[in-house]
Amino acid sequence: MNTPAHLIFGLAAFGKVGRPAITAAALAGALIPDLSLYLLSGWHLLILGTSPSVVFGELYFSDAWQSIFRIDNSIILWGIGFAIAAMYKTAIGVALCGAALMHLGLDFLFHNDDGRAHFWPLTNWIFQSPVSYWDPDHYGTIVGAAEVTVSMLCCGILWVRFKGPWMRGLIVALGLAEFAPFVLFAFMFAGP
Repeated sequence: MNTPAHLIFGLAAFGKVGRPAITAAALAGALIPDLSLYLLSGWHLLILGTSPSVVFGELYFSDAWQSIFRIDNSIILWGIGFAIAAMYKTAIGVALCGAALMHLGLDFLFHNDDGRAHFWPLTNWIFQSPVSYWDPDHYGTIVGAAEVTVSMLCCGILWVRFKGPWMRGLIVALGLAEFAPFVLFAFMFAGP
């Protein structure tokens, strides 16, 4: 799924009004599984000038990159963290690990040929879902539209829940970030 959707869902599920540390932990947990991809691809695209086709067609699937993704996308590691946080009743840890686990669960369901080894260190097996969040050959248009719809509904719920201007600004920014690719792709792939 798109990262803004993960942030919206993590915030909706684990963010707490009047508890900024818990809310920040929910956002961090929703982001961390994608952070290494942003850092690696950003370095290559913006600093080294590597072409997007090399970054997302070759480097993404390389052993070096996948070895990093195995760690920050491990349901096993995040699950251990969640269990420890729940055992010690640390709301910040529960929000962090819970949002990350939600992210990974959705990625597990909606990545076709670009999944990750979610059960590392037990195995390097990668589930190839029959459904993709982006690939139209694997229902990506349906899943993408559903993702945007659910994201906008969650933004509405968050808008009602959080009253502060900073949080409302963040909610609007996340909603626009989630909706923007949907609009851009419609224009890019529309016929003449």
